[in-house]
Amino acid sequence: MFGISGPEFLVIVLVAILVVPTRYWPDVARFLARVVRFVRNLIWRITDASEKIKTQIDLEQPIDELVKTTTDDILADFSVKRKCVKKTTSAQKKKTAGRKK
Repeated sequence: MFGISGPEFLVIVLVAILVVPTRYWPDVARFLARVVRFVRNLIWRITDASEKIKTQIDLEQPIDELVKTTTDDILADFSVKRKCVKKTTSAQKKKTAGRKK
C-alpha cells in the first residue's frame, strides 16, 4: 500500500496515536475516511476513463485496417504493369526508313 510495508505502517499508526490527543481521534478517523473515499472515487474515475479510451481505440483499429486494405487494393490496381509503347520520333523514323532501302 503506497510502498509502505506492514511494520512501517504500524509504526506510523503508533506515532499518530501518541501524538494525537484522544479527543481528536473521531475527527481524525472521519478525515481519514473522507480521504480513503476520495482516493477510491478518483481511482474508479481513472479506471473508467482508461477503459473508455481502450474501447475507443479498439473500435478505431478495424477502421484503420479497412482503410489500409482498401488503399492497398486501389494502389495494387494502379501498379499493374502495362505494355510500354515506345514512341518513335521523326528522326528515328527517317533512320529506320533509310535502313530498309
